Amino acid sequence: MEKRIINPWEWQNERSYVQAIEITNPEGTLYISGQTATNTDGMSSIGDMKSQLIESIKNLEKVINEAGYECKNIVRLNIYTTSSEELFTCFNIFQNWITKHNIKQASTLLEVKSLFQTLKIELEVTVVK
Repeated sequence: MEKRIINPWEWQNERSYVQAIEITNPEGTLYISGQTATNTDGMSSIGDMKSQLIESIKNLEKVINEAGYECKNIVRLNIYTTSSEELFTCFNIFQNWITKHNIKQASTLLEVKSLFQTLKIELEVTVVK
C-alpha cells in the first residue's frame, strides 16, 4: 500500500486530521461499523463522555487488531457525538491516541440528536492494508 496525504493548508494539523488521503495498491480495505462504549455483553455504557471515548477507542482497536490491520493505517474516521461541547473537554484523549499511532486520517465530526441507548460517542473508520 502507498499512502499520500493531501493538505493544502496547515490549520487542520492542530485538529488531528488531514484534508485527503490517496491510497494506491492496497492489499485490503476494512470497513468498520461504528464502535461505541459497549461492553463484551453488549451493554451500553452509562459513563461520562471521557470514559465512553476511552472505551470506544479500546473497542475500535480490538476490531482492527482482530482483523489483522493496524491503527496507523486508518484512513477515514468519522466521529458521531451527542455533544461536541462535552467531547472537546476530553478531546486530548483522542488526539493523544491519534499521535500514539501516527494516524493520518480524513475525518468528519457530527453532533447528532442521539445514539443507541445511553451512548454519547461513536467512532466509524476505514482501515487499509
